[in-house]
Amino acid sequence: MQVAASVAAPADKRTVGIALAALGVVYGDIGTSPLYTIQTCFSELTGIAPTQDNVLGMLSLVLWAVLFVVTLKYVVVVMRADNRGEGGILALMALTLRTVDGGGWRRTAIICLGIAGASLFYGESVITPAVSVLSAIEGLKVATPLFHPYIVPLTLIVVVVLFVFQKRGTHVVGASFGPVMCIWFFVIALLGVIEIVQQPTILLALSPTYAVGFLVHNGWVGFAALGAVVLAITGAEALYADMGHFGRGPIRRAWLALVCPALYLNYLGQGALILHNPDSTVNPFFLLAPDWALYPMVALSTMAAIIASQAVISGAFSVSRQAMQLGYCPRLEVRHTSEQEIGQIYIPQVNWALFIAVIAAVLGFESSSGLTAAYGIAVTGTMGVSTCLASIVAYRRWEWSLPVVVVVFLGFLTIDVSFFSANLLKFVEGGWFPLATGVGIFTTMQTWRRGRQILLKHLKEGEIAVDAFLSRVTDKSPLRVPGTAVFLTASAEGLPSALLHNLKHNKVLHERVVLLTVRSEDIPYVSAQARTVVQPLSKNFFRVIMHYGFKESPDLPRDLLRCADAGLQIKMMETSFFLGRATLVPSTKKEMPRWQEKLFFAMSRNAISATEFFRIPSNRVVELGAQVEV
Repeated sequence: MQVAASVAAPADKRTVGIALAALGVVYGDIGTSPLYTIQTCFSELTGIAPTQDNVLGMLSLVLWAVLFVVTLKYVVVVMRADNRGEGGILALMALTLRTVDGGGWRRTAIICLGIAGASLFYGESVITPAVSVLSAIEGLKVATPLFHPYIVPLTLIVVVVLFVFQKRGTHVVGASFGPVMCIWFFVIALLGVIEIVQQPTILLALSPTYAVGFLVHNGWVGFAALGAVVLAITGAEALYADMGHFGRGPIRRAWLALVCPALYLNYLGQGALILHNPDSTVNPFFLLAPDWALYPMVALSTMAAIIASQAVISGAFSVSRQAMQLGYCPRLEVRHTSEQEIGQIYIPQVNWALFIAVIAAVLGFESSSGLTAAYGIAVTGTMGVSTCLASIVAYRRWEWSLPVVVVVFLGFLTIDVSFFSANLLKFVEGGWFPLATGVGIFTTMQTWRRGRQILLKHLKEGEIAVDAFLSRVTDKSPLRVPGTAVFLTASAEGLPSALLHNLKHNKVLHERVVLLTVRSEDIPYVSAQARTVVQPLSKNFFRVIMHYGFKESPDLPRDLLRCADAGLQIKMMETSFFLGRATLVPSTKKEMPRWQEKLFFAMSRNAISATEFFRIPSNRVVELGAQVEV
């Protein structure tokens, strides 16, 4: 028993540590929703007067939205749909695709849904840092209007610091911010409790009858107000997207034990304050705090807002790497920021693209109220896609009965569609921004996917069968030189064009030739045993296929050494890597619109080299160019 206790203690301590780090990465977004949700519910955007019935009704909608969407849908149901421990819209798409046999319209529809959801998630990744930091800094206006001219400049400074800090890595960010978020949730809960004690009538909002009554009584205006209520659930998708960083268990425990209760208490506290003083709708969150605590709350809120941004930024890194490995994005530089956790990464191109977009959003909208109008469309659009894909997984993989799937997921989808429709009413006020961002990214991802399909088809058309080539190889012709030649090829069937070009120009073959193909699987990680498949061919040729999951970064030199277990001994100092570098030229037979063709060519030119992506030593690489029509 003593041994068991000694083993359990470190495990429990580690779980608490992971849950604390999760607070600093996962819950920043939804944890800072109280900064602007209730304020927006009673702003000019909704036109809802702060009467007692309206306050109880709006607050009831907020509380039940959090319960149904975050707790029931994401924490209880959707987080079960993990792709071998990984979450996020593309991981869910890959999991769903495994339930569909062959090709056809079903597979195409699932892919389009997944790409659309990922595109909207990028839109959320742009808006979250802007609206969170602006909302926190705007607390200074509660103290004195003199701070108004400095809100945007201060916000820009915070945003710059946030994105510069990203290269330190998710682990460092989580370890630093976890304790801050822990303090944040305790403080906002305490502020809420103090006000609830003075106005206990607000507890009536826990009854769903007030939410239903509000919608029935206010009709169309009440439906439009859902566009403000949805702000309470922003960040729910980050719980799922960041699941691979910390695991399902710690994220669930942190939500149920601390985050959800703290949010409920603070929302109830803000509602109680408005019942007592209707004028407090101008900024009920900061007016909860006593005068002496205002500046400390602004400082704490700013730190929490930075953490809120971290949740979606780290999620964007994860989605980007998944998109690369699944073939929906060009190769980008991926830096691993932790020796212990392979899921903790930093992608410079994504980081700085988000940075530019966030700066543009802050300068363009200049206030949190303007950005909240844009926020909901991106959030609810991604949520709707997750619901659709998760329903397929529940029916086909979990083997839920059809009636249960219809009841559960149709209920979730009804909520998602209601929120999305209400937010569409704010299209002109700012809803166009995340939609425009989403359409741009969707177009880019679809263009890359389609362009790669056309390119691989053309490359395959010019391939020579391996057997036919080997039948012409003799002991004397062509000349065999010492060493190993590794030819990278996208096809695992024909002969790579780089080998033919090398033979044509240099008139030699190496004594050992490896035809290497890298395949990305729709699972996050591939075991070391399943990584490498070696197929010996005649004349000392070998076909090698490397398998990588969509959360892994290829390392060919390391994994080629493991071929020794299959009888292929490779000495890296005697090995040369031959890469075919294709120069794309427009084809006379147009298979893509001209604008899409130009976009694909531009992405191809800006992708990082195969040498860097596959971690091949540059002094062992020979590149052979060829023109390919696309």
